[in-house]
Formats: sequence, C-alpha cells, structure tokens
Amino acid sequence: MFDWLRSISRWLEHFVIGAPLYVAGPMMVLIGALDSSLLSLPEINDYLVVGRCYKYHSAVFYFPLFAAAGSVLGCLLLYTIMRRGGQALLRRRFKPEHILRAEKSYARFGVLALAVPAILPPPLPFKIFVATAGALEYPRWKFLLTVMIARCLRYYVEGTLAVFYGRRVLSFIEKNGVAIISIIFGVGLIVLLGYLLSNRGRAATTAGKEAKEAAKTETVEVEKN
Repeated sequence: MFDWLRSISRWLEHFVIGAPLYVAGPMMVLIGALDSSLLSLPEINDYLVVGRCYKYHSAVFYFPLFAAAGSVLGCLLLYTIMRRGGQALLRRRFKPEHILRAEKSYARFGVLALAVPAILPPPLPFKIFVATAGALEYPRWKFLLTVMIARCLRYYVEGTLAVFYGRRVLSFIEKNGVAIISIIFGVGLIVLLGYLLSNRGRAATTAGKEAKEAAKTETVEVEKN
C-alpha cells in the first residue's frame, strides 16, 4: 500500500540528501516551491533539511536557505494567483469557516498571522494564510520578507537540531512545536522591544537637535531683521 511512498523516499534520499550540492540545491528549491504552491507534501522539506544536515553537518550553514527560497517562490505564486482572482477564487478553493478564521487572524494579529503558521510544522495549516494574504492584497514586500524570515528560522532550527540529534528531531518538533515557538517568539519580542526603544531614543535625540538648530536659525534671522 505504501510502496510508492518508500520509492519516493529512496528517490529523495539519492537526489537531495545524498546528491552533490549542484543537484541537491536546485531540487530543494523546486520541491519547496511545489509544496508551497500547487502540491501538498507535508513535512517533505523538513525531512530533506534534517536528512541533509545530519548527513553533512556543514550543510547547516547554507542548505536551509534552499528550502526557504523554494518555499518563498511557491508562496509568491499562490499569493499572486489569489491576488488576481480575489475573494471569489479564495472562496472556491477554501471553506468559508477557514477563510473567516484566517481573516480574523490578520485583523487581530497582523503579520504574526502569517509568521506563526510559516514557522510551525504541520498539522497547522499555512496555505490558507498565504491565499488570504493575496486575496486581501497584503503588501507584497512585507509578505515575502515575513515568509523568508519565518521559513529560515524554521529550517535553520531544524538543521541545527539535526546535527546533534539526527532525524529524531522531526518527531521532537511535532511534539514540542508550541513550546519551541513560544521560546523563539519570546526571545524575538525582547530583541524587537530593545530595537524599538533604541530607535525611539535616537529619534528623540535627532528631533531635539533639529529643534535646537531651527531655534538658532530663527534667532539669527530675527537679529538680522
């Protein structure tokens, strides 16, 4: 019954996990693009990233980028199709309750509605959020940047864990995905808060300097008059 799955696994093992980089890289991009757009291949990208990084430890520095790039291309294709088709196409492809849930998530959480599903592994749905972003005409640059960062974070975490724990990392992530994502976002929020505070401080300093310069200029002009 599952002979075809075993055949695909052996094929992937040979052409992606064990193949030279000039073959494995483009194949990873292609598979990632197909999975995120036209096809549905749950966990296949995770399996390939983990397998490659476990087999070649140095791959952890660059191989997740191929998976992330492929996913971004596939998401862009689906986003573009849905953006052109609008709400009518969206409602033909997805159930109304799923669309409503995605729209409420965007209204309430903004960019996190896309980032969190992009990071978490299945069974959390992701394509509905990509499709909804297109139908709602979510800014393209923000969409692409969010997906790229989220996917890189996901695949780099998996690749790094694979170096130490092997392919068992997939089952570990499935069981502890929520805890992992909570820790990652906690650290991310702390970093973001520090960044915003530093920007505000710089902005306040710059505004103060500009106000002083403007005051000096006005004083000079008054004295001349």
